[in-house]
This record gives sequence, C-alpha cells and structure tokens, in this order.
Amino acid sequence: MFFQHIFDKTLAQASYLIGCQKTGESIVIDPKRDVDTYLDIARQNGLRITHITETHIHADFLSGSRELAALTGATLYLSDEGGPDWQYAFDHVVLTDGDEITVGNLTLDVIHTPGHTPESISFLLTDKPASAEPVMVFTGDFVFVGDIGRPDLLEKAAGLMGTKEAGAEQMYQSIQKFNALPNYLQVWPGHGAGSACGKALGAVPSTTVGYEKIRNWAFQYDDDEEGFVRYLLADQPEPPTYFATMKTLNKVDRPLLTQVPTQKKLNPEAVKTALVKGIKLIDTRNKAAFAQGFVPGSINIQGNNAFATWMGWFMDYQEPFMLVADEEQIEDLTRKLMRIGLDKVYGYVTDVASLGIELQQADVIGIEEFKTYLDREDVQVVDLRGTTEYNSGHVPGADHVFIGTLPQHLGQISQDKPVVIYCQGGDRATIGYSLLVRHGYTNVKNYSASMNEWVSQGNPVVTEEVEMAL
Repeated sequence: MFFQHIFDKTLAQASYLIGCQKTGESIVIDPKRDVDTYLDIARQNGLRITHITETHIHADFLSGSRELAALTGATLYLSDEGGPDWQYAFDHVVLTDGDEITVGNLTLDVIHTPGHTPESISFLLTDKPASAEPVMVFTGDFVFVGDIGRPDLLEKAAGLMGTKEAGAEQMYQSIQKFNALPNYLQVWPGHGAGSACGKALGAVPSTTVGYEKIRNWAFQYDDDEEGFVRYLLADQPEPPTYFATMKTLNKVDRPLLTQVPTQKKLNPEAVKTALVKGIKLIDTRNKAAFAQGFVPGSINIQGNNAFATWMGWFMDYQEPFMLVADEEQIEDLTRKLMRIGLDKVYGYVTDVASLGIELQQADVIGIEEFKTYLDREDVQVVDLRGTTEYNSGHVPGADHVFIGTLPQHLGQISQDKPVVIYCQGGDRATIGYSLLVRHGYTNVKNYSASMNEWVSQGNPVVTEEVEMAL
C-alpha cells in the first residue's frame, strides 16, 4: 500500500493519496483545488488516480475533486446521506453507510458520522494483502486530534438557523460509533491545529482511536449527552464569512480551474487607473514594511499562513482586486487564493514606491504610550480579537469589536475620539488599522505588540464570565 498525507498549512487542511502498488490504482480523499500536487505524487510513484472522494461538503476550502476528476478521468464517490438538502448537484457515485469503495487490493468502508454536517462520512481502510482487519480511519471533520468537529458552522456561517443543537446531538451519537472501533486503528483527520472547524485541535497529524478515547474531551461524557452538547457549542471561534460561499460552491456545478493561473504584473498607470475605478489593493507585505509606507486605502493582509483566511473574511467574491507582493511570492499567494475560490486577481505590483502615489505611514505606538491612553473618557481602546479571547482576558476598559466583522460594525468605533487598537500579536491590528484608514478614520493608533507584550510584562487583564446555556 502507498500512503501520502498532504497538509496545507495555510488552512490546516489535510488530504490523502492512497494507492494499491500492485494494480497502480489510487484514491484521493478531500483534495485541495491546486491539484498538481496529487498528479505529481501519483506520477512519481507509478500510480494512476482512479478514485476521488470527500468526507463531506466542505465549508473552509474549495474542493479540488472535480478539477482532479477532469484531469484524470477518475470516478467521484460522494456521500448521499443527510437528506435531499445535503446532496451534491453533479455527477458522482453515491455513498451511504455500509458501502465499500474498492481500490485495487484496498477497501474503504463507509461509515455515516453526522454531526459536523448531516452528510458527513468516514472511511475505514483495509489493506487486504497485509491483513483482513482495518488499519486506518479517515474522519474528515468528525474526530480530530484532541477535538471533534463543530456543529454550529451551518448556523453561524451559512445562516441555517436551528441546526447547531441538532448537529451536536447527532455528533453525540456518532461518537458512540467511533467508541466501538478498535483501539489500534490509526486516525487521520481532515484538519490540524489552526483550523476554524474546531476549537482545540492538536498539532500532530494523526492519532489512534484508543488515544482519543483517553485524551479527547468528547469521550469523557459517558451518559451525559446534555453536558456534551453544552461543552461542544461553547466558545467556538468565529467562522469566516467565506464559509457560506464554500458550502454552496462545493455542492453545485461550477466552472473548473485545472491549473494555477499566471498573474499579470501591472505598471503604475494601470494600478492608479484601477484604484480610481474602486478596485481594492491588498498589500501582502510584512506589517512593519506596510507601516513605513502604504498606498492610502490599501488593506494590509500579510501573505503568511493566515492570508487566505483573512482574504475570505474581507473580499467580495464578485469583485476583482490587486496585490502588492514580491515576484517570488505570487505563485504561492495565487495557490492560497485558489484554495478558497478567490480567482479574480486583477494583477499585482511589487513596489508601492514606484507608483507615484504619496504614501501614508501607520501610527504604531509602544506600550508606554499605550498606557497613557488608558482610563480616559476622550479615548476609545478597542480589542480586535475573537470573543473567546476577549472574554478570557483583555486590557481594562477596552471595548470589543472582532476584526472579522469590523467593516459591518464601524458604528461602534468613534469618529470623534482618538482610537487605539490592539489584538494578540499585531497581525490583526494592522488589518484593522488599514481598514479604519480606508473608511476615513484619521486618528487611529496601533499598539502592535498587543496582548503578547501586555501580558508578558505583568500588566492587569480583565476577564468576562459567560454563562453557557443550551
């Protein structure tokens, strides 16, 4: 048996290529959209991609299943569980609980494991030449290392009200199925630490059934479904707004993108003309470089591992946008954008100083100056972190506006007072600074060192008690 774990650090998303070396057939589970990765792995190992499958209709990335099928002729095997609202609207072989996929001498048995979503399935892999017993289980967003999938995404991201409690109850029943599996089974999940599909995912790529029974919180609620549901729904991170778009695009027929696009390098006149037309300029440089000089109205979303997630928060899928990025970054950034379906890149520029536009500098302050703005009626201090982060400890007197929804909550930010913003380590604060400047705020200060420095120097924090309720 051939086995390859493929991990996208930018979305903390895992996919798998598994092959039968005797017949040369292989299957890909939950492929990302830049599918050349799988074609290269298969070619280098003498395999043909003949089967493609998914554990569920994904919300956090645009699946590459159809791109890969178009390039290889492989057959798509997809869940038919969850009812008519959860069925894929394009050609595929349907899978239900108890079905089996045969890939050469390998078999994958389908287990319906709803909870994260109604149609979610897991795959129990048996390598028949080696053993008649299964050796691995691919759980998608059902069981992670140290956590389980959240059932509230459909309600919070897709607006399907009343689904989170039902999903949590389904998850409790699915957990019982997992409990019945042999302890020795390797568990290969769909995500690792950094994903918004859970709240406490572990950093190691795999685990075992037995280990999760011991250490995963979800298996410590014997005969206490109510307590399980309450804990599962509490303190989940805010789901990015693009999740609703992914849910739709992964379910319906859509145009395919079978290769990584080449982006157009723009000259200064093209950039200035585009800016006049209202086309957004996304500056992907490091926050320190941005602070030293940026195009007025541009948005600083650094081209690091969180780039795609924050782009998904703030970009309209129907509008084109430009990038500020180094030449050697463009392919990597394009791949990150592809993975969440942001394809409308108008072009890019490498040097903002060459544009002939008067640049602005960000007002970045240190901790001593930050302290002078505290406990003042004439200054607003704003914490841009998530709700759970804010509740667990914030600077005394700080208001809370989550960065992901800042454009929708500008009414909570004073236009009259100086505004001082912070986050955890500065990345979200620089996004917030650029957004506020773009919306006409002229007296904003960025305490970029933020909570990391504040706490490390022993300064006081305030916590908020939140009552958990079903």
